[in-house]
This record gives sequence, C-alpha cells and structure tokens, in this order.
Amino acid sequence: MSVSGRVRRAAIAAVGAAPRPVKRAMFGAPRRHGDQVLHPDMQALLALMRLEAPDPASTPISRQRRDLARADRLLGGTQPIGAVTERQIAGPAGPIRLRFYTPRDLVGPSPALVWLHGGGFTLGDLESHDALCRFVAEQAMVRVVAVDYRLAPEHPFPSAVQDCVAAWTWVCENASALAIDADRIAVGGDSAGGNLATVVAQEMVRSGGPVPRLQLLVYPVTDFTTIRQSRRDFGRGYFLTEDLMEEFTGAYLVRDEDRTDPRISPIHGDLHDLPPAHVVTAAFDPLRDEGEAYAEALREAGVGVSLVREPGLIHGFATMVGFGTAAPAAVRRFAAELQRGLV
Repeated sequence: MSVSGRVRRAAIAAVGAAPRPVKRAMFGAPRRHGDQVLHPDMQALLALMRLEAPDPASTPISRQRRDLARADRLLGGTQPIGAVTERQIAGPAGPIRLRFYTPRDLVGPSPALVWLHGGGFTLGDLESHDALCRFVAEQAMVRVVAVDYRLAPEHPFPSAVQDCVAAWTWVCENASALAIDADRIAVGGDSAGGNLATVVAQEMVRSGGPVPRLQLLVYPVTDFTTIRQSRRDFGRGYFLTEDLMEEFTGAYLVRDEDRTDPRISPIHGDLHDLPPAHVVTAAFDPLRDEGEAYAEALREAGVGVSLVREPGLIHGFATMVGFGTAAPAAVRRFAAELQRGLV
C-alpha cells in the first residue's frame, strides 16, 4: 500500500473509532428527516466523501469501479477468515470466477450462502465485497460463495442474470464436493445483488431448479417502473444518488420496455412459492421504500418474510464492516438471521 493509502486508511479508521460526541463535534448537529436521525458514523462518512471526491455520476464507469473497490477496501478493513480459495466455472458466455470463504473452525459439510455483489449492475467485483463475505462467513458460520458476474454496459441485461443462475445451479449441483449441505443453501445480495438474488429464486421456482432455502436481500433493487418517496427524499446527499441510479439503469437496460420484465423488476414476477426471505433496508436509502414494498408483496403472496429497517444507516452500509460501530452491528444482525434461516 502506498504512503497516501496508509494515511487515508489511518484517517478513516480514526474517524470510525472516534466516540459519538467527538463525531458530532467534528461533523455537526445530527441530520434528521422526520423522526429519522442519521447515525454519527454515516454523517462522518458522508462528510469525508464530500471532501475526498467529486460526484461519482460525473466520472467514467472505469474510474467509478476503481474508486468503489478502493473505498470498500478502506471501509471493510481486515477481516479474519479460515480460508479463501477461487476457481472458474463454465458460464453461458465464458468462465465465471467464484470465490469461496470458509470460516475458522468449520469442519465437515455446512450450510452456504451464494452471494451476489451490489454495484448498480455496472460496478463491484470479488474484491469490492471481500471484507463483507469474510465477515458474514465468520459471523454466520457458513461457507460463502461470491460470484463475479458480468457487468454492464459491456454486458447489459440479461448477462448478469444468466451468470448468476449458472453459478447458483453449479454450486447446488456440486454441493457435496464443496463440503456444502445441499439442503441448506441460501442466495443473497446487496442492492443490485439483492435484485439478482431474488431473480435467481424466481427463476428456480419457475424452471423447477434447486430452490434456495432462504433469500437474504439487503437494500435490494426491486422495481424499475415506479419512483417511490424514499428516492425523492434521499436521492441527493446520501451516497447513492438519483443521477447514479439513472446512469446505472441506462447502462443495464438495452430497451426501456424491459423495465417490467420480472428479471429486471422482480416485484412484477410471480412471487408465489418463493422461499422465505429476510429483507434489510436502510432508513436513509433511496431504495428503502421499494425494498419494503417487495417484502410486503412477498407477504401478500404467502411467502414467509422478515423485514428489518436499519435506523440511521445509508445505502452501502453492508460493505462498511471495518468502519465505526453501526454498520458492523447491522451486518451481524442479518448474519444471525442467515444462520437461523439455515438451521
């Protein structure tokens, strides 16, 4: 790591570790929206981001990818893990990289989580979500399999869906050789990855393939057809902006009429017979309302759902497991739900 990188990491670590009163003194009075109060960790981070870089929507996607990977490494910290290995499998358009995380002290076949990373279908990779996957594997005591699916705009819809379905199917078919209990495999993801995770579940039910034991959907994208109130309330100034969402949408969708396709807007799919879901939203996230609407739609379809809105947090908190206290605590909570759901 360069000297500037070490200085940046030390500064972020120091801010994250500062007591709440110190953060308030440094970064101002609490930001509020109605009865919601932004957590001091998030307020400090947003202030640092404004100092660090221009609006991501004004930079090329190639630069955004590098910036996201750097930011997630800084905010994810160094997370211990028993073992990390990689392999490639055959995909519909070429090899797909998978990364396997095995917790310390885990012996014999275990439950597993197939994780699909977020990033607006255009950003993110195995590195950007490495700390999160390590953290969840250790906290839930499950094997985690991260999928490096193709990204837009080079590979627009349905490339990501095809890769994720292929990876899910391969893991299920090879569970025994991977020391995974084939009856206890969950699918999960954050943001765009949450979209892809529930699309995989829908595709498995529709096609008669191996159905996940559980869906873990963290601030998922669920509806490209409707602008809900949280997008209006938090579409500026809370990391994920309206401009970025429009940019991601334009990169991912080739045809505007595809917005209603359930593989893009899963809220418009057949939700009956889907596996149980644990849905997590963040109070200051523009995607909050569509995630919660999806949870309600699942309930109405007879699917078992637990829904948690994390107070004070912003979009992207799942990859901040090395920063402050609020984000790591929230990830511990959904890791515990994952563990319970795979018993």
